[in-house]
Parts: sequence; structure tokens; C-alpha cells
Amino acid sequence: MRPRTWVLLLAAVFAVLQLANVTGRDTPDTKNYLSYALSLSGEGKREAAAATIEYVCAGRASIAHREQNVNVVRFHAPDPAPRVLRECRDREWRQVRARLAAGQTGGHTAPFMPERFMRIFEVRPGYPVFLVPFVTLFGVTWGVWAASVVVACAGGVLAFLVLRTLSVSVPLALTGQALFYVLPCGTTAMRPMTEGLLLALTLAALWGCALALTGRRTRAGTALVGAALLALFTVKHSQALFLGVCLAGAGAVVAVRRRRRGLPPGRAVVALTGVGCAGVLGTVLLARLLHYPSMTQSVQDLLTDHFARPDRERPWPEFFQLQGNFWMEWLRRGLWEPVFLAGVAAGARGAWRRPVFGAFLVAAAGTGFLNQAGHPDINIWGDRLIVLAWLLPVLGVPQLLEPVVRERVALPAQGAPVGPAEPAR
Repeated sequence: MRPRTWVLLLAAVFAVLQLANVTGRDTPDTKNYLSYALSLSGEGKREAAAATIEYVCAGRASIAHREQNVNVVRFHAPDPAPRVLRECRDREWRQVRARLAAGQTGGHTAPFMPERFMRIFEVRPGYPVFLVPFVTLFGVTWGVWAASVVVACAGGVLAFLVLRTLSVSVPLALTGQALFYVLPCGTTAMRPMTEGLLLALTLAALWGCALALTGRRTRAGTALVGAALLALFTVKHSQALFLGVCLAGAGAVVAVRRRRRGLPPGRAVVALTGVGCAGVLGTVLLARLLHYPSMTQSVQDLLTDHFARPDRERPWPEFFQLQGNFWMEWLRRGLWEPVFLAGVAAGARGAWRRPVFGAFLVAAAGTGFLNQAGHPDINIWGDRLIVLAWLLPVLGVPQLLEPVVRERVALPAQGAPVGPAEPAR
């Protein structure tokens, strides 16, 4: 089969497997993004809140039913789904009605949380806009699922395109696509949150870097990086800032190393560094011009449990103390189950086979650590904030395997004579 057929087959298999979990993937943030999308599609506040509550509570009821089915003590008890559904509806509507009665009716999101907290989601229209056509065509449940499948499959395809642009063989490029699906990238991309789009757009930026650095389409690659940064600003502007900083830093490091060796930095490296700097400057200026929540507001949100408590008088010293505590505990857990650390190490070793592109790959994956550092909460839905770091093994491990695959392909089978007329395949 042609490579594109294998790519589509892998994506199709992944999509079919996701039918096992159509509901129950939502997180607390899902309510805000979904109500935002429904509001953009023309629904009123109450209608958007009602559809969102039904989706979220149906997912919780489904999980309760599945958990009881495998409970060794209560598996024969009555189905808890109706009770969980009823309690969930009552709890969510109690909060929404109270805030609507208090006059919290501004913006696009339904008032599931205090207005100050909801402002954080109001400045992230990218994912709700992406959701609108899906929920309009397929309804809420299947629309959210279909949107997640599309963005997750697109991430795997982009991983394949990046590796092929780097002249990695088709089997290893397909390996990268498969790694995207089976590692936490695929699981997180399927959740109805911004992380799926963040992964896809970061991979699009890396594809642009690969196009520019291979000298094939420098202008197109640079333009693709710029477009990805612009799209990231609409999805989550902090990621646009982090990626711009990291790409500019990677370009500067590569340029300095080449200068020390008496070599010019290269047109592509200079262009990518410039795009990264422009992304940083543009993100900062636009965020201030549009009055986006500041970093201090984000720190207060973290330390006050989403503004449920009074603001901290000295938030930054507490934040840095929490950083030290968090990373110590994170490292302990990482050494306890070192799959992530081993994957990152292997990916970094593979990225080193192409040092210039590898610098940009490590930089892009480093945004995952910056995201996690911005929210040092050890209990915030597993590893979803650091998920961008998994792009390092997704794109690095196939490169690490290149010499092994090439050697095995080049050597003839043991005992098979190889003459001048029959070279080794």
C-alpha cells in the first residue's frame, strides 16, 4: 500500500477504538469550553448551560455505572446511574441559577464558576470555535467526540509529516504516528479540552521548522510556524508565548554554535528565530491590548482554589515555594514509574541525530514543562499539562531507531551468499 494509505489506516483504527469511550472523557474545564461553543452557535445562557449539564452529568452517570459493574462488593447492587445523574443535575443547576440570579450573565460561557475565573476561559475562543461545526451537525455528545477524534488523528498525521520531511523512512514515520496515538498524547488529545489543539498546532509549528531547515520550502515553513503561533494565541495565549520563547531560544543557541565554528547561522535559522521573537512580542502586546488576565491573576487563581478564597497578599513567594515542593514530588513519582523520563531521554537522544532540528524539537517539547511550571498542582488531571513533552519521544524515538533499522535492512540473512550480481537488500 502507498504511505498515505497506511497513514489513513492508522488514523481510522485509532478512531474506531475511540468508540469504546464516547462519554466520560470530560474534565472540569469541559463545561466552560462547551458552553462557550454552544453560545457561539446561537444558544442562550440557560440553553447552553442545560445542554452542557446534560452532557457532563450523563458522562458521570456512565462512569458510575461502569465502576459499579466491576466493584467486587457492589456489582450486583442497583444501577447508580439514575441517582448520580439526578444529583449531578441538581448540584450544577443550583450553582448556575444562583449566579444567573446574581447578575453573572456576561460573556459567552455559562456561569459554572465565579466571574473572575470564567474570564480566563473567555479569552480562549479557539477551541470553542473549533467545536461549533461539530456540535451543530452532530449534537453535543457525538459532536464533542467527533471533534476530539479529528484533532487527535490530525496530530498523528502531523507527526508522520514532520518525520517524512526529515527524510525518515516511511515505516519509522508511521511508528511516530502510532506513538502519538498510543502514548498519553492520544489520550489527552481525545479529552474535550484545549490540549488536543495545542498538540496539533505545536506539531504544525515543528513541521514548519522541518520544512525550513531542510532547505526545501523555507518561506512556506516560516509562514507555517507564524500561522501556528497565531492560532495558538486564540486557543491558549500562554502556549503561544512559551513556544515563541523556546523557538527563539533554540534558534539563538544554534546560531551561536555555528558562529563559534566559523559558520553562518543559516537563513532558515535566522527566519525561525525572528518568527519566534515576533510571536513573543505579538503575544505580549495583544494580551495587554485586549486586557487578558495577567500572570499574577493566574497565580492567585492557583493559590486561592479558583478564587474561592481571599487573594494572597504575597502570591509570588508562595508560588515559588510551591514550585520547589511540586518538582520534588514530581521527580519522586517520576523515578517511581520512570516511563516518562525514559521516553524523554530516548527522544532527546534521537533528536540529537539531527542537531539543528533537534534543538527546535527539544524547545517545543520544553513548553510542556513550562505549562506544568505555570500550574504546579500535583493533582490537576494527571499529566495533561506536561503532555507536550511527550512530543519528544514521538518524534525522537523513530530517529533513534534509524541506525538499527538501516543496519538490519542492509545486512543479508545469515548464511545467504551475496554475490556481485545479487547485492544485499
